[in-house]
Amino acid sequence: MTRIVVPDDFPLAISGTPAERALRSLGDVTICTERGADREAELIRRIRDADVVLNIRGYTRFSAKVIAACERLRLISIWGTGTDNIDFAAVRGRGIAVTNTPGVNAHAVAEHTIALMLAVARRIPSMDAGVRAGEWPRGKLVQLEGKTLGVIGLGAIGRRVAMLGSAFGMTVLASTLGEDDGRAAAVGAKHVSLETLLTDSDFVSLHLRLSERTSRHLDRDRLALMKPSAFLINTARGGLVDRDALLVALREPRIAGAGLDVFHLEPVAADDPLLRLPNVVLTPHNAGSTPEVIERGLHQAVENIRTFLRA
Repeated sequence: MTRIVVPDDFPLAISGTPAERALRSLGDVTICTERGADREAELIRRIRDADVVLNIRGYTRFSAKVIAACERLRLISIWGTGTDNIDFAAVRGRGIAVTNTPGVNAHAVAEHTIALMLAVARRIPSMDAGVRAGEWPRGKLVQLEGKTLGVIGLGAIGRRVAMLGSAFGMTVLASTLGEDDGRAAAVGAKHVSLETLLTDSDFVSLHLRLSERTSRHLDRDRLALMKPSAFLINTARGGLVDRDALLVALREPRIAGAGLDVFHLEPVAADDPLLRLPNVVLTPHNAGSTPEVIERGLHQAVENIRTFLRA
């Protein structure tokens, strides 16, 4: 019987759901409900004998060492879009298949992107804290209408963000790694170079996959192109931005602020300097965690396993 392992279901996502029942119809299933898959040795212990892994957590790293230790492994089914936590040279060398669920969380992540834009531009967290502390914080805020939104990457999430930005009355610019092929115009955006986008935008929102090509896509020189009044929003991957350069830009400040749902190290360490910056709004890599997304994504991840086993 096919042995299927969910290496980390903490907090519970698949346990007790219709997706779990569907998964158990496909083989002998083990669901680990305690965190631990972020530790390499523990991950190996949990999945060493698995034929199939259904991975839920972005912090689970399928390194070359992990792949080498799992001799039976034939499929890694990812719940979510990102696959940057997988050593593809190692899985290709073993002939292990990898599937994901692209587009399932696009609308939810796009909504969260807009929420971060509003939260950091209108200083909602700090004003809320002030009112709760008995203060009455006042001051000028930043509105979205009439501003320029720069969207870097026009996948499903980037396209949705562009559409939402247009609905707020924003001028939308877009930059893509490859040819535009009319994608920008289709969502009411203007395709421009990355340099033009960074120079002209009041809000810059990242929507690229993390790869060798896109790692530190926004480095010191590119961050320096942004307006001092501009905000950076990242709901994609922390590694798309040079961490040290971002900290300098926020501290000095060379940009007005940032809204971040993703980080170079997750969870964020207690001594991370980002936690002490007043011009940053932080959320815990949770942009796509709505009941609708979870249900659809888990269903698709299980169906990917079913399709693979039938082949």
